[in-house]
Amino acid sequence: MIKKEKHTRVKIVFLIAITALMLLSLFSYLRIRNLIDESVLVNHTQKIKLELNKTLSILQEVESSQRGYIFTKDSAFIPLVDSSRVALTLHLNNIKSLTNDNLSQKQNALILRTIVFNRLDYLQKMLNDAKISTLSTQRFLKGRELMSDVVNHIAVMEKEEETLLQSRTSSMNKSASLTPLLTIFLIIGSILILVTSYIKIIKELRTSDLLKLNLVRSKNELQLTNKLLIEKKNEKEKRAKELIIANKELIFQNEEKEKRAAELNIANKELAFQNNEKENRAAELIIANKELAFQNKEKEKRAAELIIANKELLFQNEEKENRANELSIANKELAFQNEEKEKRAAELSIVNKELESFTYISSHDLQEPLRQIQNFSSRILTTEQQGMTDKGIIYFEKINNAANRMQTLIADLLAYSRTTIAERKFEIIDLGIIVEQVKSEFQETIESKNAIIEIGEMCSALVIQFQFRQLMHNLVGNALKFSNPDVPPHIKITSSITTYAQTNSLPLNPEKEYCHISITDNGIGFEPQYKDRIFEVFQRLHDKQKISGTGIGLAIVKKIVENHNGFITATSQLNEGATFDVYIPNG
Repeated sequence: MIKKEKHTRVKIVFLIAITALMLLSLFSYLRIRNLIDESVLVNHTQKIKLELNKTLSILQEVESSQRGYIFTKDSAFIPLVDSSRVALTLHLNNIKSLTNDNLSQKQNALILRTIVFNRLDYLQKMLNDAKISTLSTQRFLKGRELMSDVVNHIAVMEKEEETLLQSRTSSMNKSASLTPLLTIFLIIGSILILVTSYIKIIKELRTSDLLKLNLVRSKNELQLTNKLLIEKKNEKEKRAKELIIANKELIFQNEEKEKRAAELNIANKELAFQNNEKENRAAELIIANKELAFQNKEKEKRAAELIIANKELLFQNEEKENRANELSIANKELAFQNEEKEKRAAELSIVNKELESFTYISSHDLQEPLRQIQNFSSRILTTEQQGMTDKGIIYFEKINNAANRMQTLIADLLAYSRTTIAERKFEIIDLGIIVEQVKSEFQETIESKNAIIEIGEMCSALVIQFQFRQLMHNLVGNALKFSNPDVPPHIKITSSITTYAQTNSLPLNPEKEYCHISITDNGIGFEPQYKDRIFEVFQRLHDKQKISGTGIGLAIVKKIVENHNGFITATSQLNEGATFDVYIPNG
């Protein structure tokens, strides 16, 4: 009866544990399912926002293509406008299907579809009209108005989706924070129930094990006692038998020892006789072996000499064959290099012709439209200024400034190209004369800024005169341009003869002397990490509205230095001036 009651209690404990675990698991499953549904809603909102952004991005790309075609008349922009309708239709259909569960957003999607295609139709119409005649400003303003409607409506839809996203995200975060707690409670409850059941079962098992253990011990003790009695009896019988056998073996061993002793005496006598015979034979063998070894050594020496002679002969033959092969390969490589040089020379000739064509176009065809823009905008500002609004005047001034910057850029690009294609005629020239000429060119700027240009003793060097003059003009011009407005510019120009040993950190030729020209100023400087970037084309470190320029001046300087097989470095700290060091081979 006690045993049955114990089993009943264990069953009840297990039933309670299983029921509690099932309830906790069901509740946890519902919470996780709710969390998944909320995350799906958040992703749904993100998809709608992504589709809205893609629609606006495609429409903006189409607008850029329309402007590109109108201003350049390049038909390459037209296919993007034509293909955009399909992409926009796809994204608008996606927005429509994604907003079916939200009535207000569904209506907004229908409105968006209408205004997007209105804008697209108007873009197409403007492109068609642009092929025939020039478009008026009103047409552009109308297009801008339609685009503004699209942007505003997309902003409204995004705002509503953002509101939904915030509420859904908040709900999802709450569910996400509750789910781990429920999981922890489920684990703790399961552990408690299992521990309780385990303790109950362990108690029953221990009681059962103690009874079994006592029974087994009693049986073992009885069996052990019987075994001990039997083993003692057997041991006594074994010891008696072993003593009888041992005595017999001892008698037999003594008899064997006497026989072996007699046999050993006879064997020792025979062995002594045999040893004497062996010693005599060994002495004869040693003498014969020494003679044979001497003969073998002589033969080995002769064989070694023959092998060495053969190896030397083979090595000489191989050397001759290797030299012949190397000469053949060298001749083939030389022929191939000559062919490559001829090909490169032909390619360089074609590139130079193209560069000359580009220079001609830059100096004539490109500058002519700019001059017309400048002339007409200046005439409008002088003759039609009274009938124009303030904004119109500002716009024309910006057009004029942009045309001036473009003209300066073209001039700088021409100067950069000439440093590559111009004839390179080297002459030994006193660099001080060139520096003085450059200084006189900036006389007005020097006076207006109260600048000081301090010129030290200058050396003579083998240079291309007009290129070196351009180099100094650009470096001095930069020092004056990037001066501190509150401090008068102070520029120092010095030169000296130096060698590789004195500047071993620079990639100079160890066998040549160099003319080292240093230009130091007290201007606004630049940060040290830009010391290489400033020599790249179109790289500007300062605002173009505050300081004019195209970013080509220092690129021209670097190109001129390379034409002279030289090297240039720049060191500076922000607001602490800059130093440019130029190294040009002296002969």
